[in-house]
Amino acid sequence: MSAVTTQGPSSTLADLAYEQLRDRLLVLDIRPGEPLDDDALAQQLGVGRTPVREAFKRLEADRLVIAYPRRGTFATTVDMTDLGQISEVRRALEPLAAAGAARRAGDAARAEMSALARTVAGLRVTSADGSAVVSQRELMRHDIEVHRSIYRHCGNAYLEDVLVRHDNLATRIWCLVLDRLPTFAGHVGEHVALLEAIVAGDEAEAARLAVEHVTGFEETVRRVL
Repeated sequence: MSAVTTQGPSSTLADLAYEQLRDRLLVLDIRPGEPLDDDALAQQLGVGRTPVREAFKRLEADRLVIAYPRRGTFATTVDMTDLGQISEVRRALEPLAAAGAARRAGDAARAEMSALARTVAGLRVTSADGSAVVSQRELMRHDIEVHRSIYRHCGNAYLEDVLVRHDNLATRIWCLVLDRLPTFAGHVGEHVALLEAIVAGDEAEAARLAVEHVTGFEETVRRVL
């Protein structure tokens, strides 16, 4: 899966290391419980050890890695018992972000989200012979991209920070059960109506759809557990 990053002209090597490692942790390319070798990762990313170690600190704050004295740094485990608490936070805050984006997003932001809605609406999940066209991993990339766009344009940096962290944790849960989710394409498709409501400036509808989306996520995961 290609990374979904937020790199800009002011990105540092530590930012780039953080974003690439974060995305690998999200989609479980770095498996839960796996040790992280800063030397090997620095070589893979083409940076020094210092940016990788700085990235580790940020990832630990995100609850994506954990450091043990004299043992090293490891990817955190994915604990399904956290699902209820993560969903509780998201049910409360996702509608705030969606309504905020509907209220505050400028023309450029609305154009971006409108383009995302068209992209998601145009995804062909299966071909005429029933074979897969878009992989589950690719669908997950679009899911992450939509959520980050909404958070980015909600007009509240503190709300964005909290939701990015919780969506990251929710994404890891998705990825753990992804192969058992026949309805995942439908879940991603729900973003079309949500994005359209935001672009139209309909705060109430955007908030309603955001709650419905998060609730559906929790119910779907629980059904396959």
